Amino acid sequence: MRDTSGISSTGSTGSASSTGNVRGRSRAASRLSRPSRPSRPSRLFIVVAACASALLSVVGPAHAAPAKDPLPADIPDYQAALNAVKSTEVLNTVCRFLRTPVPTGSASGPVETLPEPAEPCQGLPAFTIKDPVARNEITPGFVAGTAPPLPTEAVKLTQLVSSLSATVNGRNATVMLAPTQGGGWHLAAVRDGDSDAAYASKATVGTLVFTEPQIRGWYQLKLTTVEPLNDQARQGLGGQASVSLSDYQKLVKARYADKLPGSEYATKGYSSGYGLRPAADDAPSSTLLIAGGSGTALALAGGAAVLRRRRLASSR
Repeated sequence: MRDTSGISSTGSTGSASSTGNVRGRSRAASRLSRPSRPSRPSRLFIVVAACASALLSVVGPAHAAPAKDPLPADIPDYQAALNAVKSTEVLNTVCRFLRTPVPTGSASGPVETLPEPAEPCQGLPAFTIKDPVARNEITPGFVAGTAPPLPTEAVKLTQLVSSLSATVNGRNATVMLAPTQGGGWHLAAVRDGDSDAAYASKATVGTLVFTEPQIRGWYQLKLTTVEPLNDQARQGLGGQASVSLSDYQKLVKARYADKLPGSEYATKGYSSGYGLRPAADDAPSSTLLIAGGSGTALALAGGAAVLRRRRLASSR
């Protein structure tokens, strides 16, 4: 009688192994056919990206990148501006300015040209000219209403201003630089007082300071909120502590839209004389100005006389 246990055992073992292999392959195939789930870090990245996208869609590009005052590194050709205010030529011009007495009395008299001394700074207290800062102004497009009420569209850098390190015989002055065509900066004017430089220096991180030059108003822009920095600005906002940039645009459009270059108001030569009301600290009879440029001449005149000269120049 043959012993068949080995055959049966071998057969059973082979059958079980075959079945196990089939089941294993089925489970593997099932795992392969299932969509893989992202790892925890991958899911976190997706959630963060989705939240960031939603935040940008709500905040908008204007709030995502608020305008701020340009730092020296952001001002074009800033080294040229530094070279200008540290130059002997500009220093001598400021000294000639400080030697000139502040005009008094009526501003209706003729413009007086004073002789230039050989050593303008000799005998004056020592001083230096501070590093220039940005002087920003509202743009014509913003005033006209053709530009949207966004910080980057409402305000632009027009000049650089510097004040003195110390008062000289009780007086201070502001050095104004204008951009030179082709690059660089040059002396545009020297004026009495240091309010322009003082206000322009009030910019903080994430804010922008600008002027409404027609009324000598100075403002600070925080995101899209405009706040006044001086009495003229507060008057320009109707006494309000702050307004939105959109509302501020409506105010300046109502004041100046019909007085922009090319308008009847401008062609008649009145574009330099607009104001809400004469300000006590900007009385035209006490304005002293040196116009910069090649062959700089020192002109002694009240604000009205300077304005009259501008009107005559514009009518040529």
